[in-house]
Amino acid sequence: MDWWKDIYEAIKQANVRQVAYVPDAGHASLIEACIADNDIRTIALTTEEEGVAVLAGAWLGGVRGALLMQSSGVGNCINMFSLAKTCQFPLPLFVTMRGQWHEFNPWQFPMGQTTDVALGAAGVQTLTAAEPQDVGPMAAATLDQAFTGASMSALLLHQRLMPVKTFGK
Repeated sequence: MDWWKDIYEAIKQANVRQVAYVPDAGHASLIEACIADNDIRTIALTTEEEGVAVLAGAWLGGVRGALLMQSSGVGNCINMFSLAKTCQFPLPLFVTMRGQWHEFNPWQFPMGQTTDVALGAAGVQTLTAAEPQDVGPMAAATLDQAFTGASMSALLLHQRLMPVKTFGK
């Protein structure tokens, strides 16, 4: 489960200096690596939509940023995506998926099964990585697409990449 290292390397290569996140077990190692990196400023969020505004401010200040979230947070962001679309600033998203492979929580199914469609309707271009070897190239492509095109781009990290969760864990 070291695919997160490929995202971290892509973030470093893309000169991302700010990472906003909502705490998430799927992103835990990546979040810890970003926190430990003196070149990256990390911002813990209370809700995912705050991250859109935080990264708008970062871009206005000349800093590249990325947002880490879980698929359940995509629904929280739909209205805020209009800020990135209207103002045409880059918004790279890394989304750990729920409601897919071995999901134990039925509350996760609705958003997990519609994340790609919801992002597409909001104007976000998406890629999905289901195999660990695809994460690095797709992370780099997601960042390149966002920063080169001043657009919204997301890498959806299939639930198969995560450890199986249960209510007991």
